[in-house]
Amino acid sequence: MHDSPSAEEVIDIGTRPRLGLVCITASDEIRFRTITRTRYLQLDPDDRAAVLAQLYRSNLSKLDEALSFCDRHDIRLYRVSSGLFPFSDEEPGASLLDTLGAEMRHIGERAAHLDIRMIMHPDQFVVLSSDSEQVVQTSIKILEKHARAFDLFGLPRSAWAAMNIHGGKAGRAEKLSEVIGNLPESIASRLTLENDERAYSAAEILAICRRTGVPMVFDNHHFACYEKLPEYDDARVAEMVLAARTTWPDPTWQIVHLSNGRESCLDPRHSDFIRDVPGIYAEVPWIEVEAKAKEQAIERLRNDMPEQFGHK
Repeated sequence: MHDSPSAEEVIDIGTRPRLGLVCITASDEIRFRTITRTRYLQLDPDDRAAVLAQLYRSNLSKLDEALSFCDRHDIRLYRVSSGLFPFSDEEPGASLLDTLGAEMRHIGERAAHLDIRMIMHPDQFVVLSSDSEQVVQTSIKILEKHARAFDLFGLPRSAWAAMNIHGGKAGRAEKLSEVIGNLPESIASRLTLENDERAYSAAEILAICRRTGVPMVFDNHHFACYEKLPEYDDARVAEMVLAARTTWPDPTWQIVHLSNGRESCLDPRHSDFIRDVPGIYAEVPWIEVEAKAKEQAIERLRNDMPEQFGHK
């Protein structure tokens, strides 16, 4: 780990925040194909490889389109869908993915050329702090699948290509820290942890991140719900954003999540658009906009607050 600045230091990130799109668009422009396990198992075993190959290639093509979309709209952070390659953690999917290495490497190189940062948020089934060893091992297997895909894309083994998860089962910080300490390097080097609204407070996640060397992704809405804040622009939000920044090996890589409750700060449901933004967010380098209206929410945010979030 690189030496981190103290929480009291304010770091000049040198640019206005870059906004990120989460997986798909509100329009039908960016949509990915999927297949359920039930449907997959109904296929003749001899047909499964062909079906997966077609699905993988379709999703790679759509991912390439997503990069073009982001570039056109000056979106420089893109959260890749965790469902891009279903069943690639087992055969025949695992072997099929290897055959697509050249195409995947091309997409990773294109993202770098377009100056688009690719990250991922694996699904809710990843619970490294579970009291079930089977769940923990399944979670690690899922993360290994995603790490392997990131390797094939040629993405760096660092938090630049973040794989972000929640703390999981409450009250098991020691177990979570222990499991993280034994993760394969392909996962551990990319792992980030996010605070949530029920199981782990931001302070608890910060402590785990400092103990394990894993960067912290701060979420303003989860924080408001957990702490029962009357507004997002609270002094404690700014304090936590700056504290979370110290966990990143490079502070200019820091990612935060931005969302609003549908009816209020305490409403756990995400709103379509962003109404309120913590003031400190004007001083962070990367913001994932977690609003239901996706790219429309990003554009409205830029129009409503051009000095902070307008196009460069």
